[in-house]
Amino acid sequence: MGVRRVAATTGLAVALVAAIGVQAVAIAASWGLRYWLVGGAAAVVVGALALVRRRQPAWTAAAGLAVTGLAVAVARLFELPTEPGPALALASAVLVGTAVRVLAPAPAAAVAGAGLAVVVGAWLAMRPGAGGSGVVAVYSLAWLVGVAAGLAARLRDERARAAAERVRRDERRELARELHDVVAHHVTGMVVQAQAANLVARRDAARATESLAGIESAGGEALRAMRRLVGLLRDTEDGPPASAGPERVEALVDRFRRQGPPVRLRLPDPEPSWPPEITSSVYRVVREALTNVARHAPHARTVTVTVDEEPAGVVVEVIDDGPPAPAAHRGGYGLVGMRERVEALGGTLRAGPGPAGGWSVRAVLPPRDGGSA
Repeated sequence: MGVRRVAATTGLAVALVAAIGVQAVAIAASWGLRYWLVGGAAAVVVGALALVRRRQPAWTAAAGLAVTGLAVAVARLFELPTEPGPALALASAVLVGTAVRVLAPAPAAAVAGAGLAVVVGAWLAMRPGAGGSGVVAVYSLAWLVGVAAGLAARLRDERARAAAERVRRDERRELARELHDVVAHHVTGMVVQAQAANLVARRDAARATESLAGIESAGGEALRAMRRLVGLLRDTEDGPPASAGPERVEALVDRFRRQGPPVRLRLPDPEPSWPPEITSSVYRVVREALTNVARHAPHARTVTVTVDEEPAGVVVEVIDDGPPAPAAHRGGYGLVGMRERVEALGGTLRAGPGPAGGWSVRAVLPPRDGGSA
């Protein structure tokens, strides 16, 4: 995203400089260069505001439209060439479009209305018989295009946010159901052991003690899972029960090998006993990362999947050597779901270009007793 933004800003800067230059040459050839100074200065100021508009879209749009309106008034008062010229039209359209896209509805409508007021003022400021209707028509069209582009981008952004929120909500629901099943399993075990302890307590105190120890252990596991569950149950709608357990990572990697690039799998030895919510999340991260490789880097030569336990927690890393691709192409809603699941458990997720090229996904899940609240 950063590269694309820099490229867009650079392209806008080049277009503004070209428009200012064309306007200066045209006015110098017809009116004389000194008649261009007011319009040129206004174009430089508004163009600079357009280049930094993302920091303060409301203030830059308001200041830009104020300068544009002032240029229209000065041109009419001192009988200068008609304003806004092409450079001012382009810069103002960018300011209006950005404001309409990112501001709240009321400020966005106010900026669009202010731009329309400048359009009307430009038409009213034209001197009879002096021409300039073409210049004002260009500005009017630029304002209309800016508003339309801003509205289209706003609608696209809102749809993307809604889709991402649905993915996050679905991931939270699934994880909450998984944790619910884990808690139900432990509580059921506690009930069974308590019943057994009650039956044998009078005849065999040693066996009763063993049952009580089992109840204590199962209760601790249930409490740890419940702490995570409470923070995740944000929706009240029922859903289908979660599966008893995720498919093993080895089977997932074997299936991927048959359809995609070779995969090197590194797992801890001996096999650790992680909580079910950690085990299922490891599987989900690996599955989503391999799915992204299949979609966006099918010609990668190698893929490395590493699952290990470190002091910071359970580390899952999937690295491929596929060709570089923009983050928007390698991300998508699958990455949104992965991040929601990992962060809900108190972990962290990083996805981006690898240090040696290709793509890297690295998730760190909390230790056995981490992530609880």
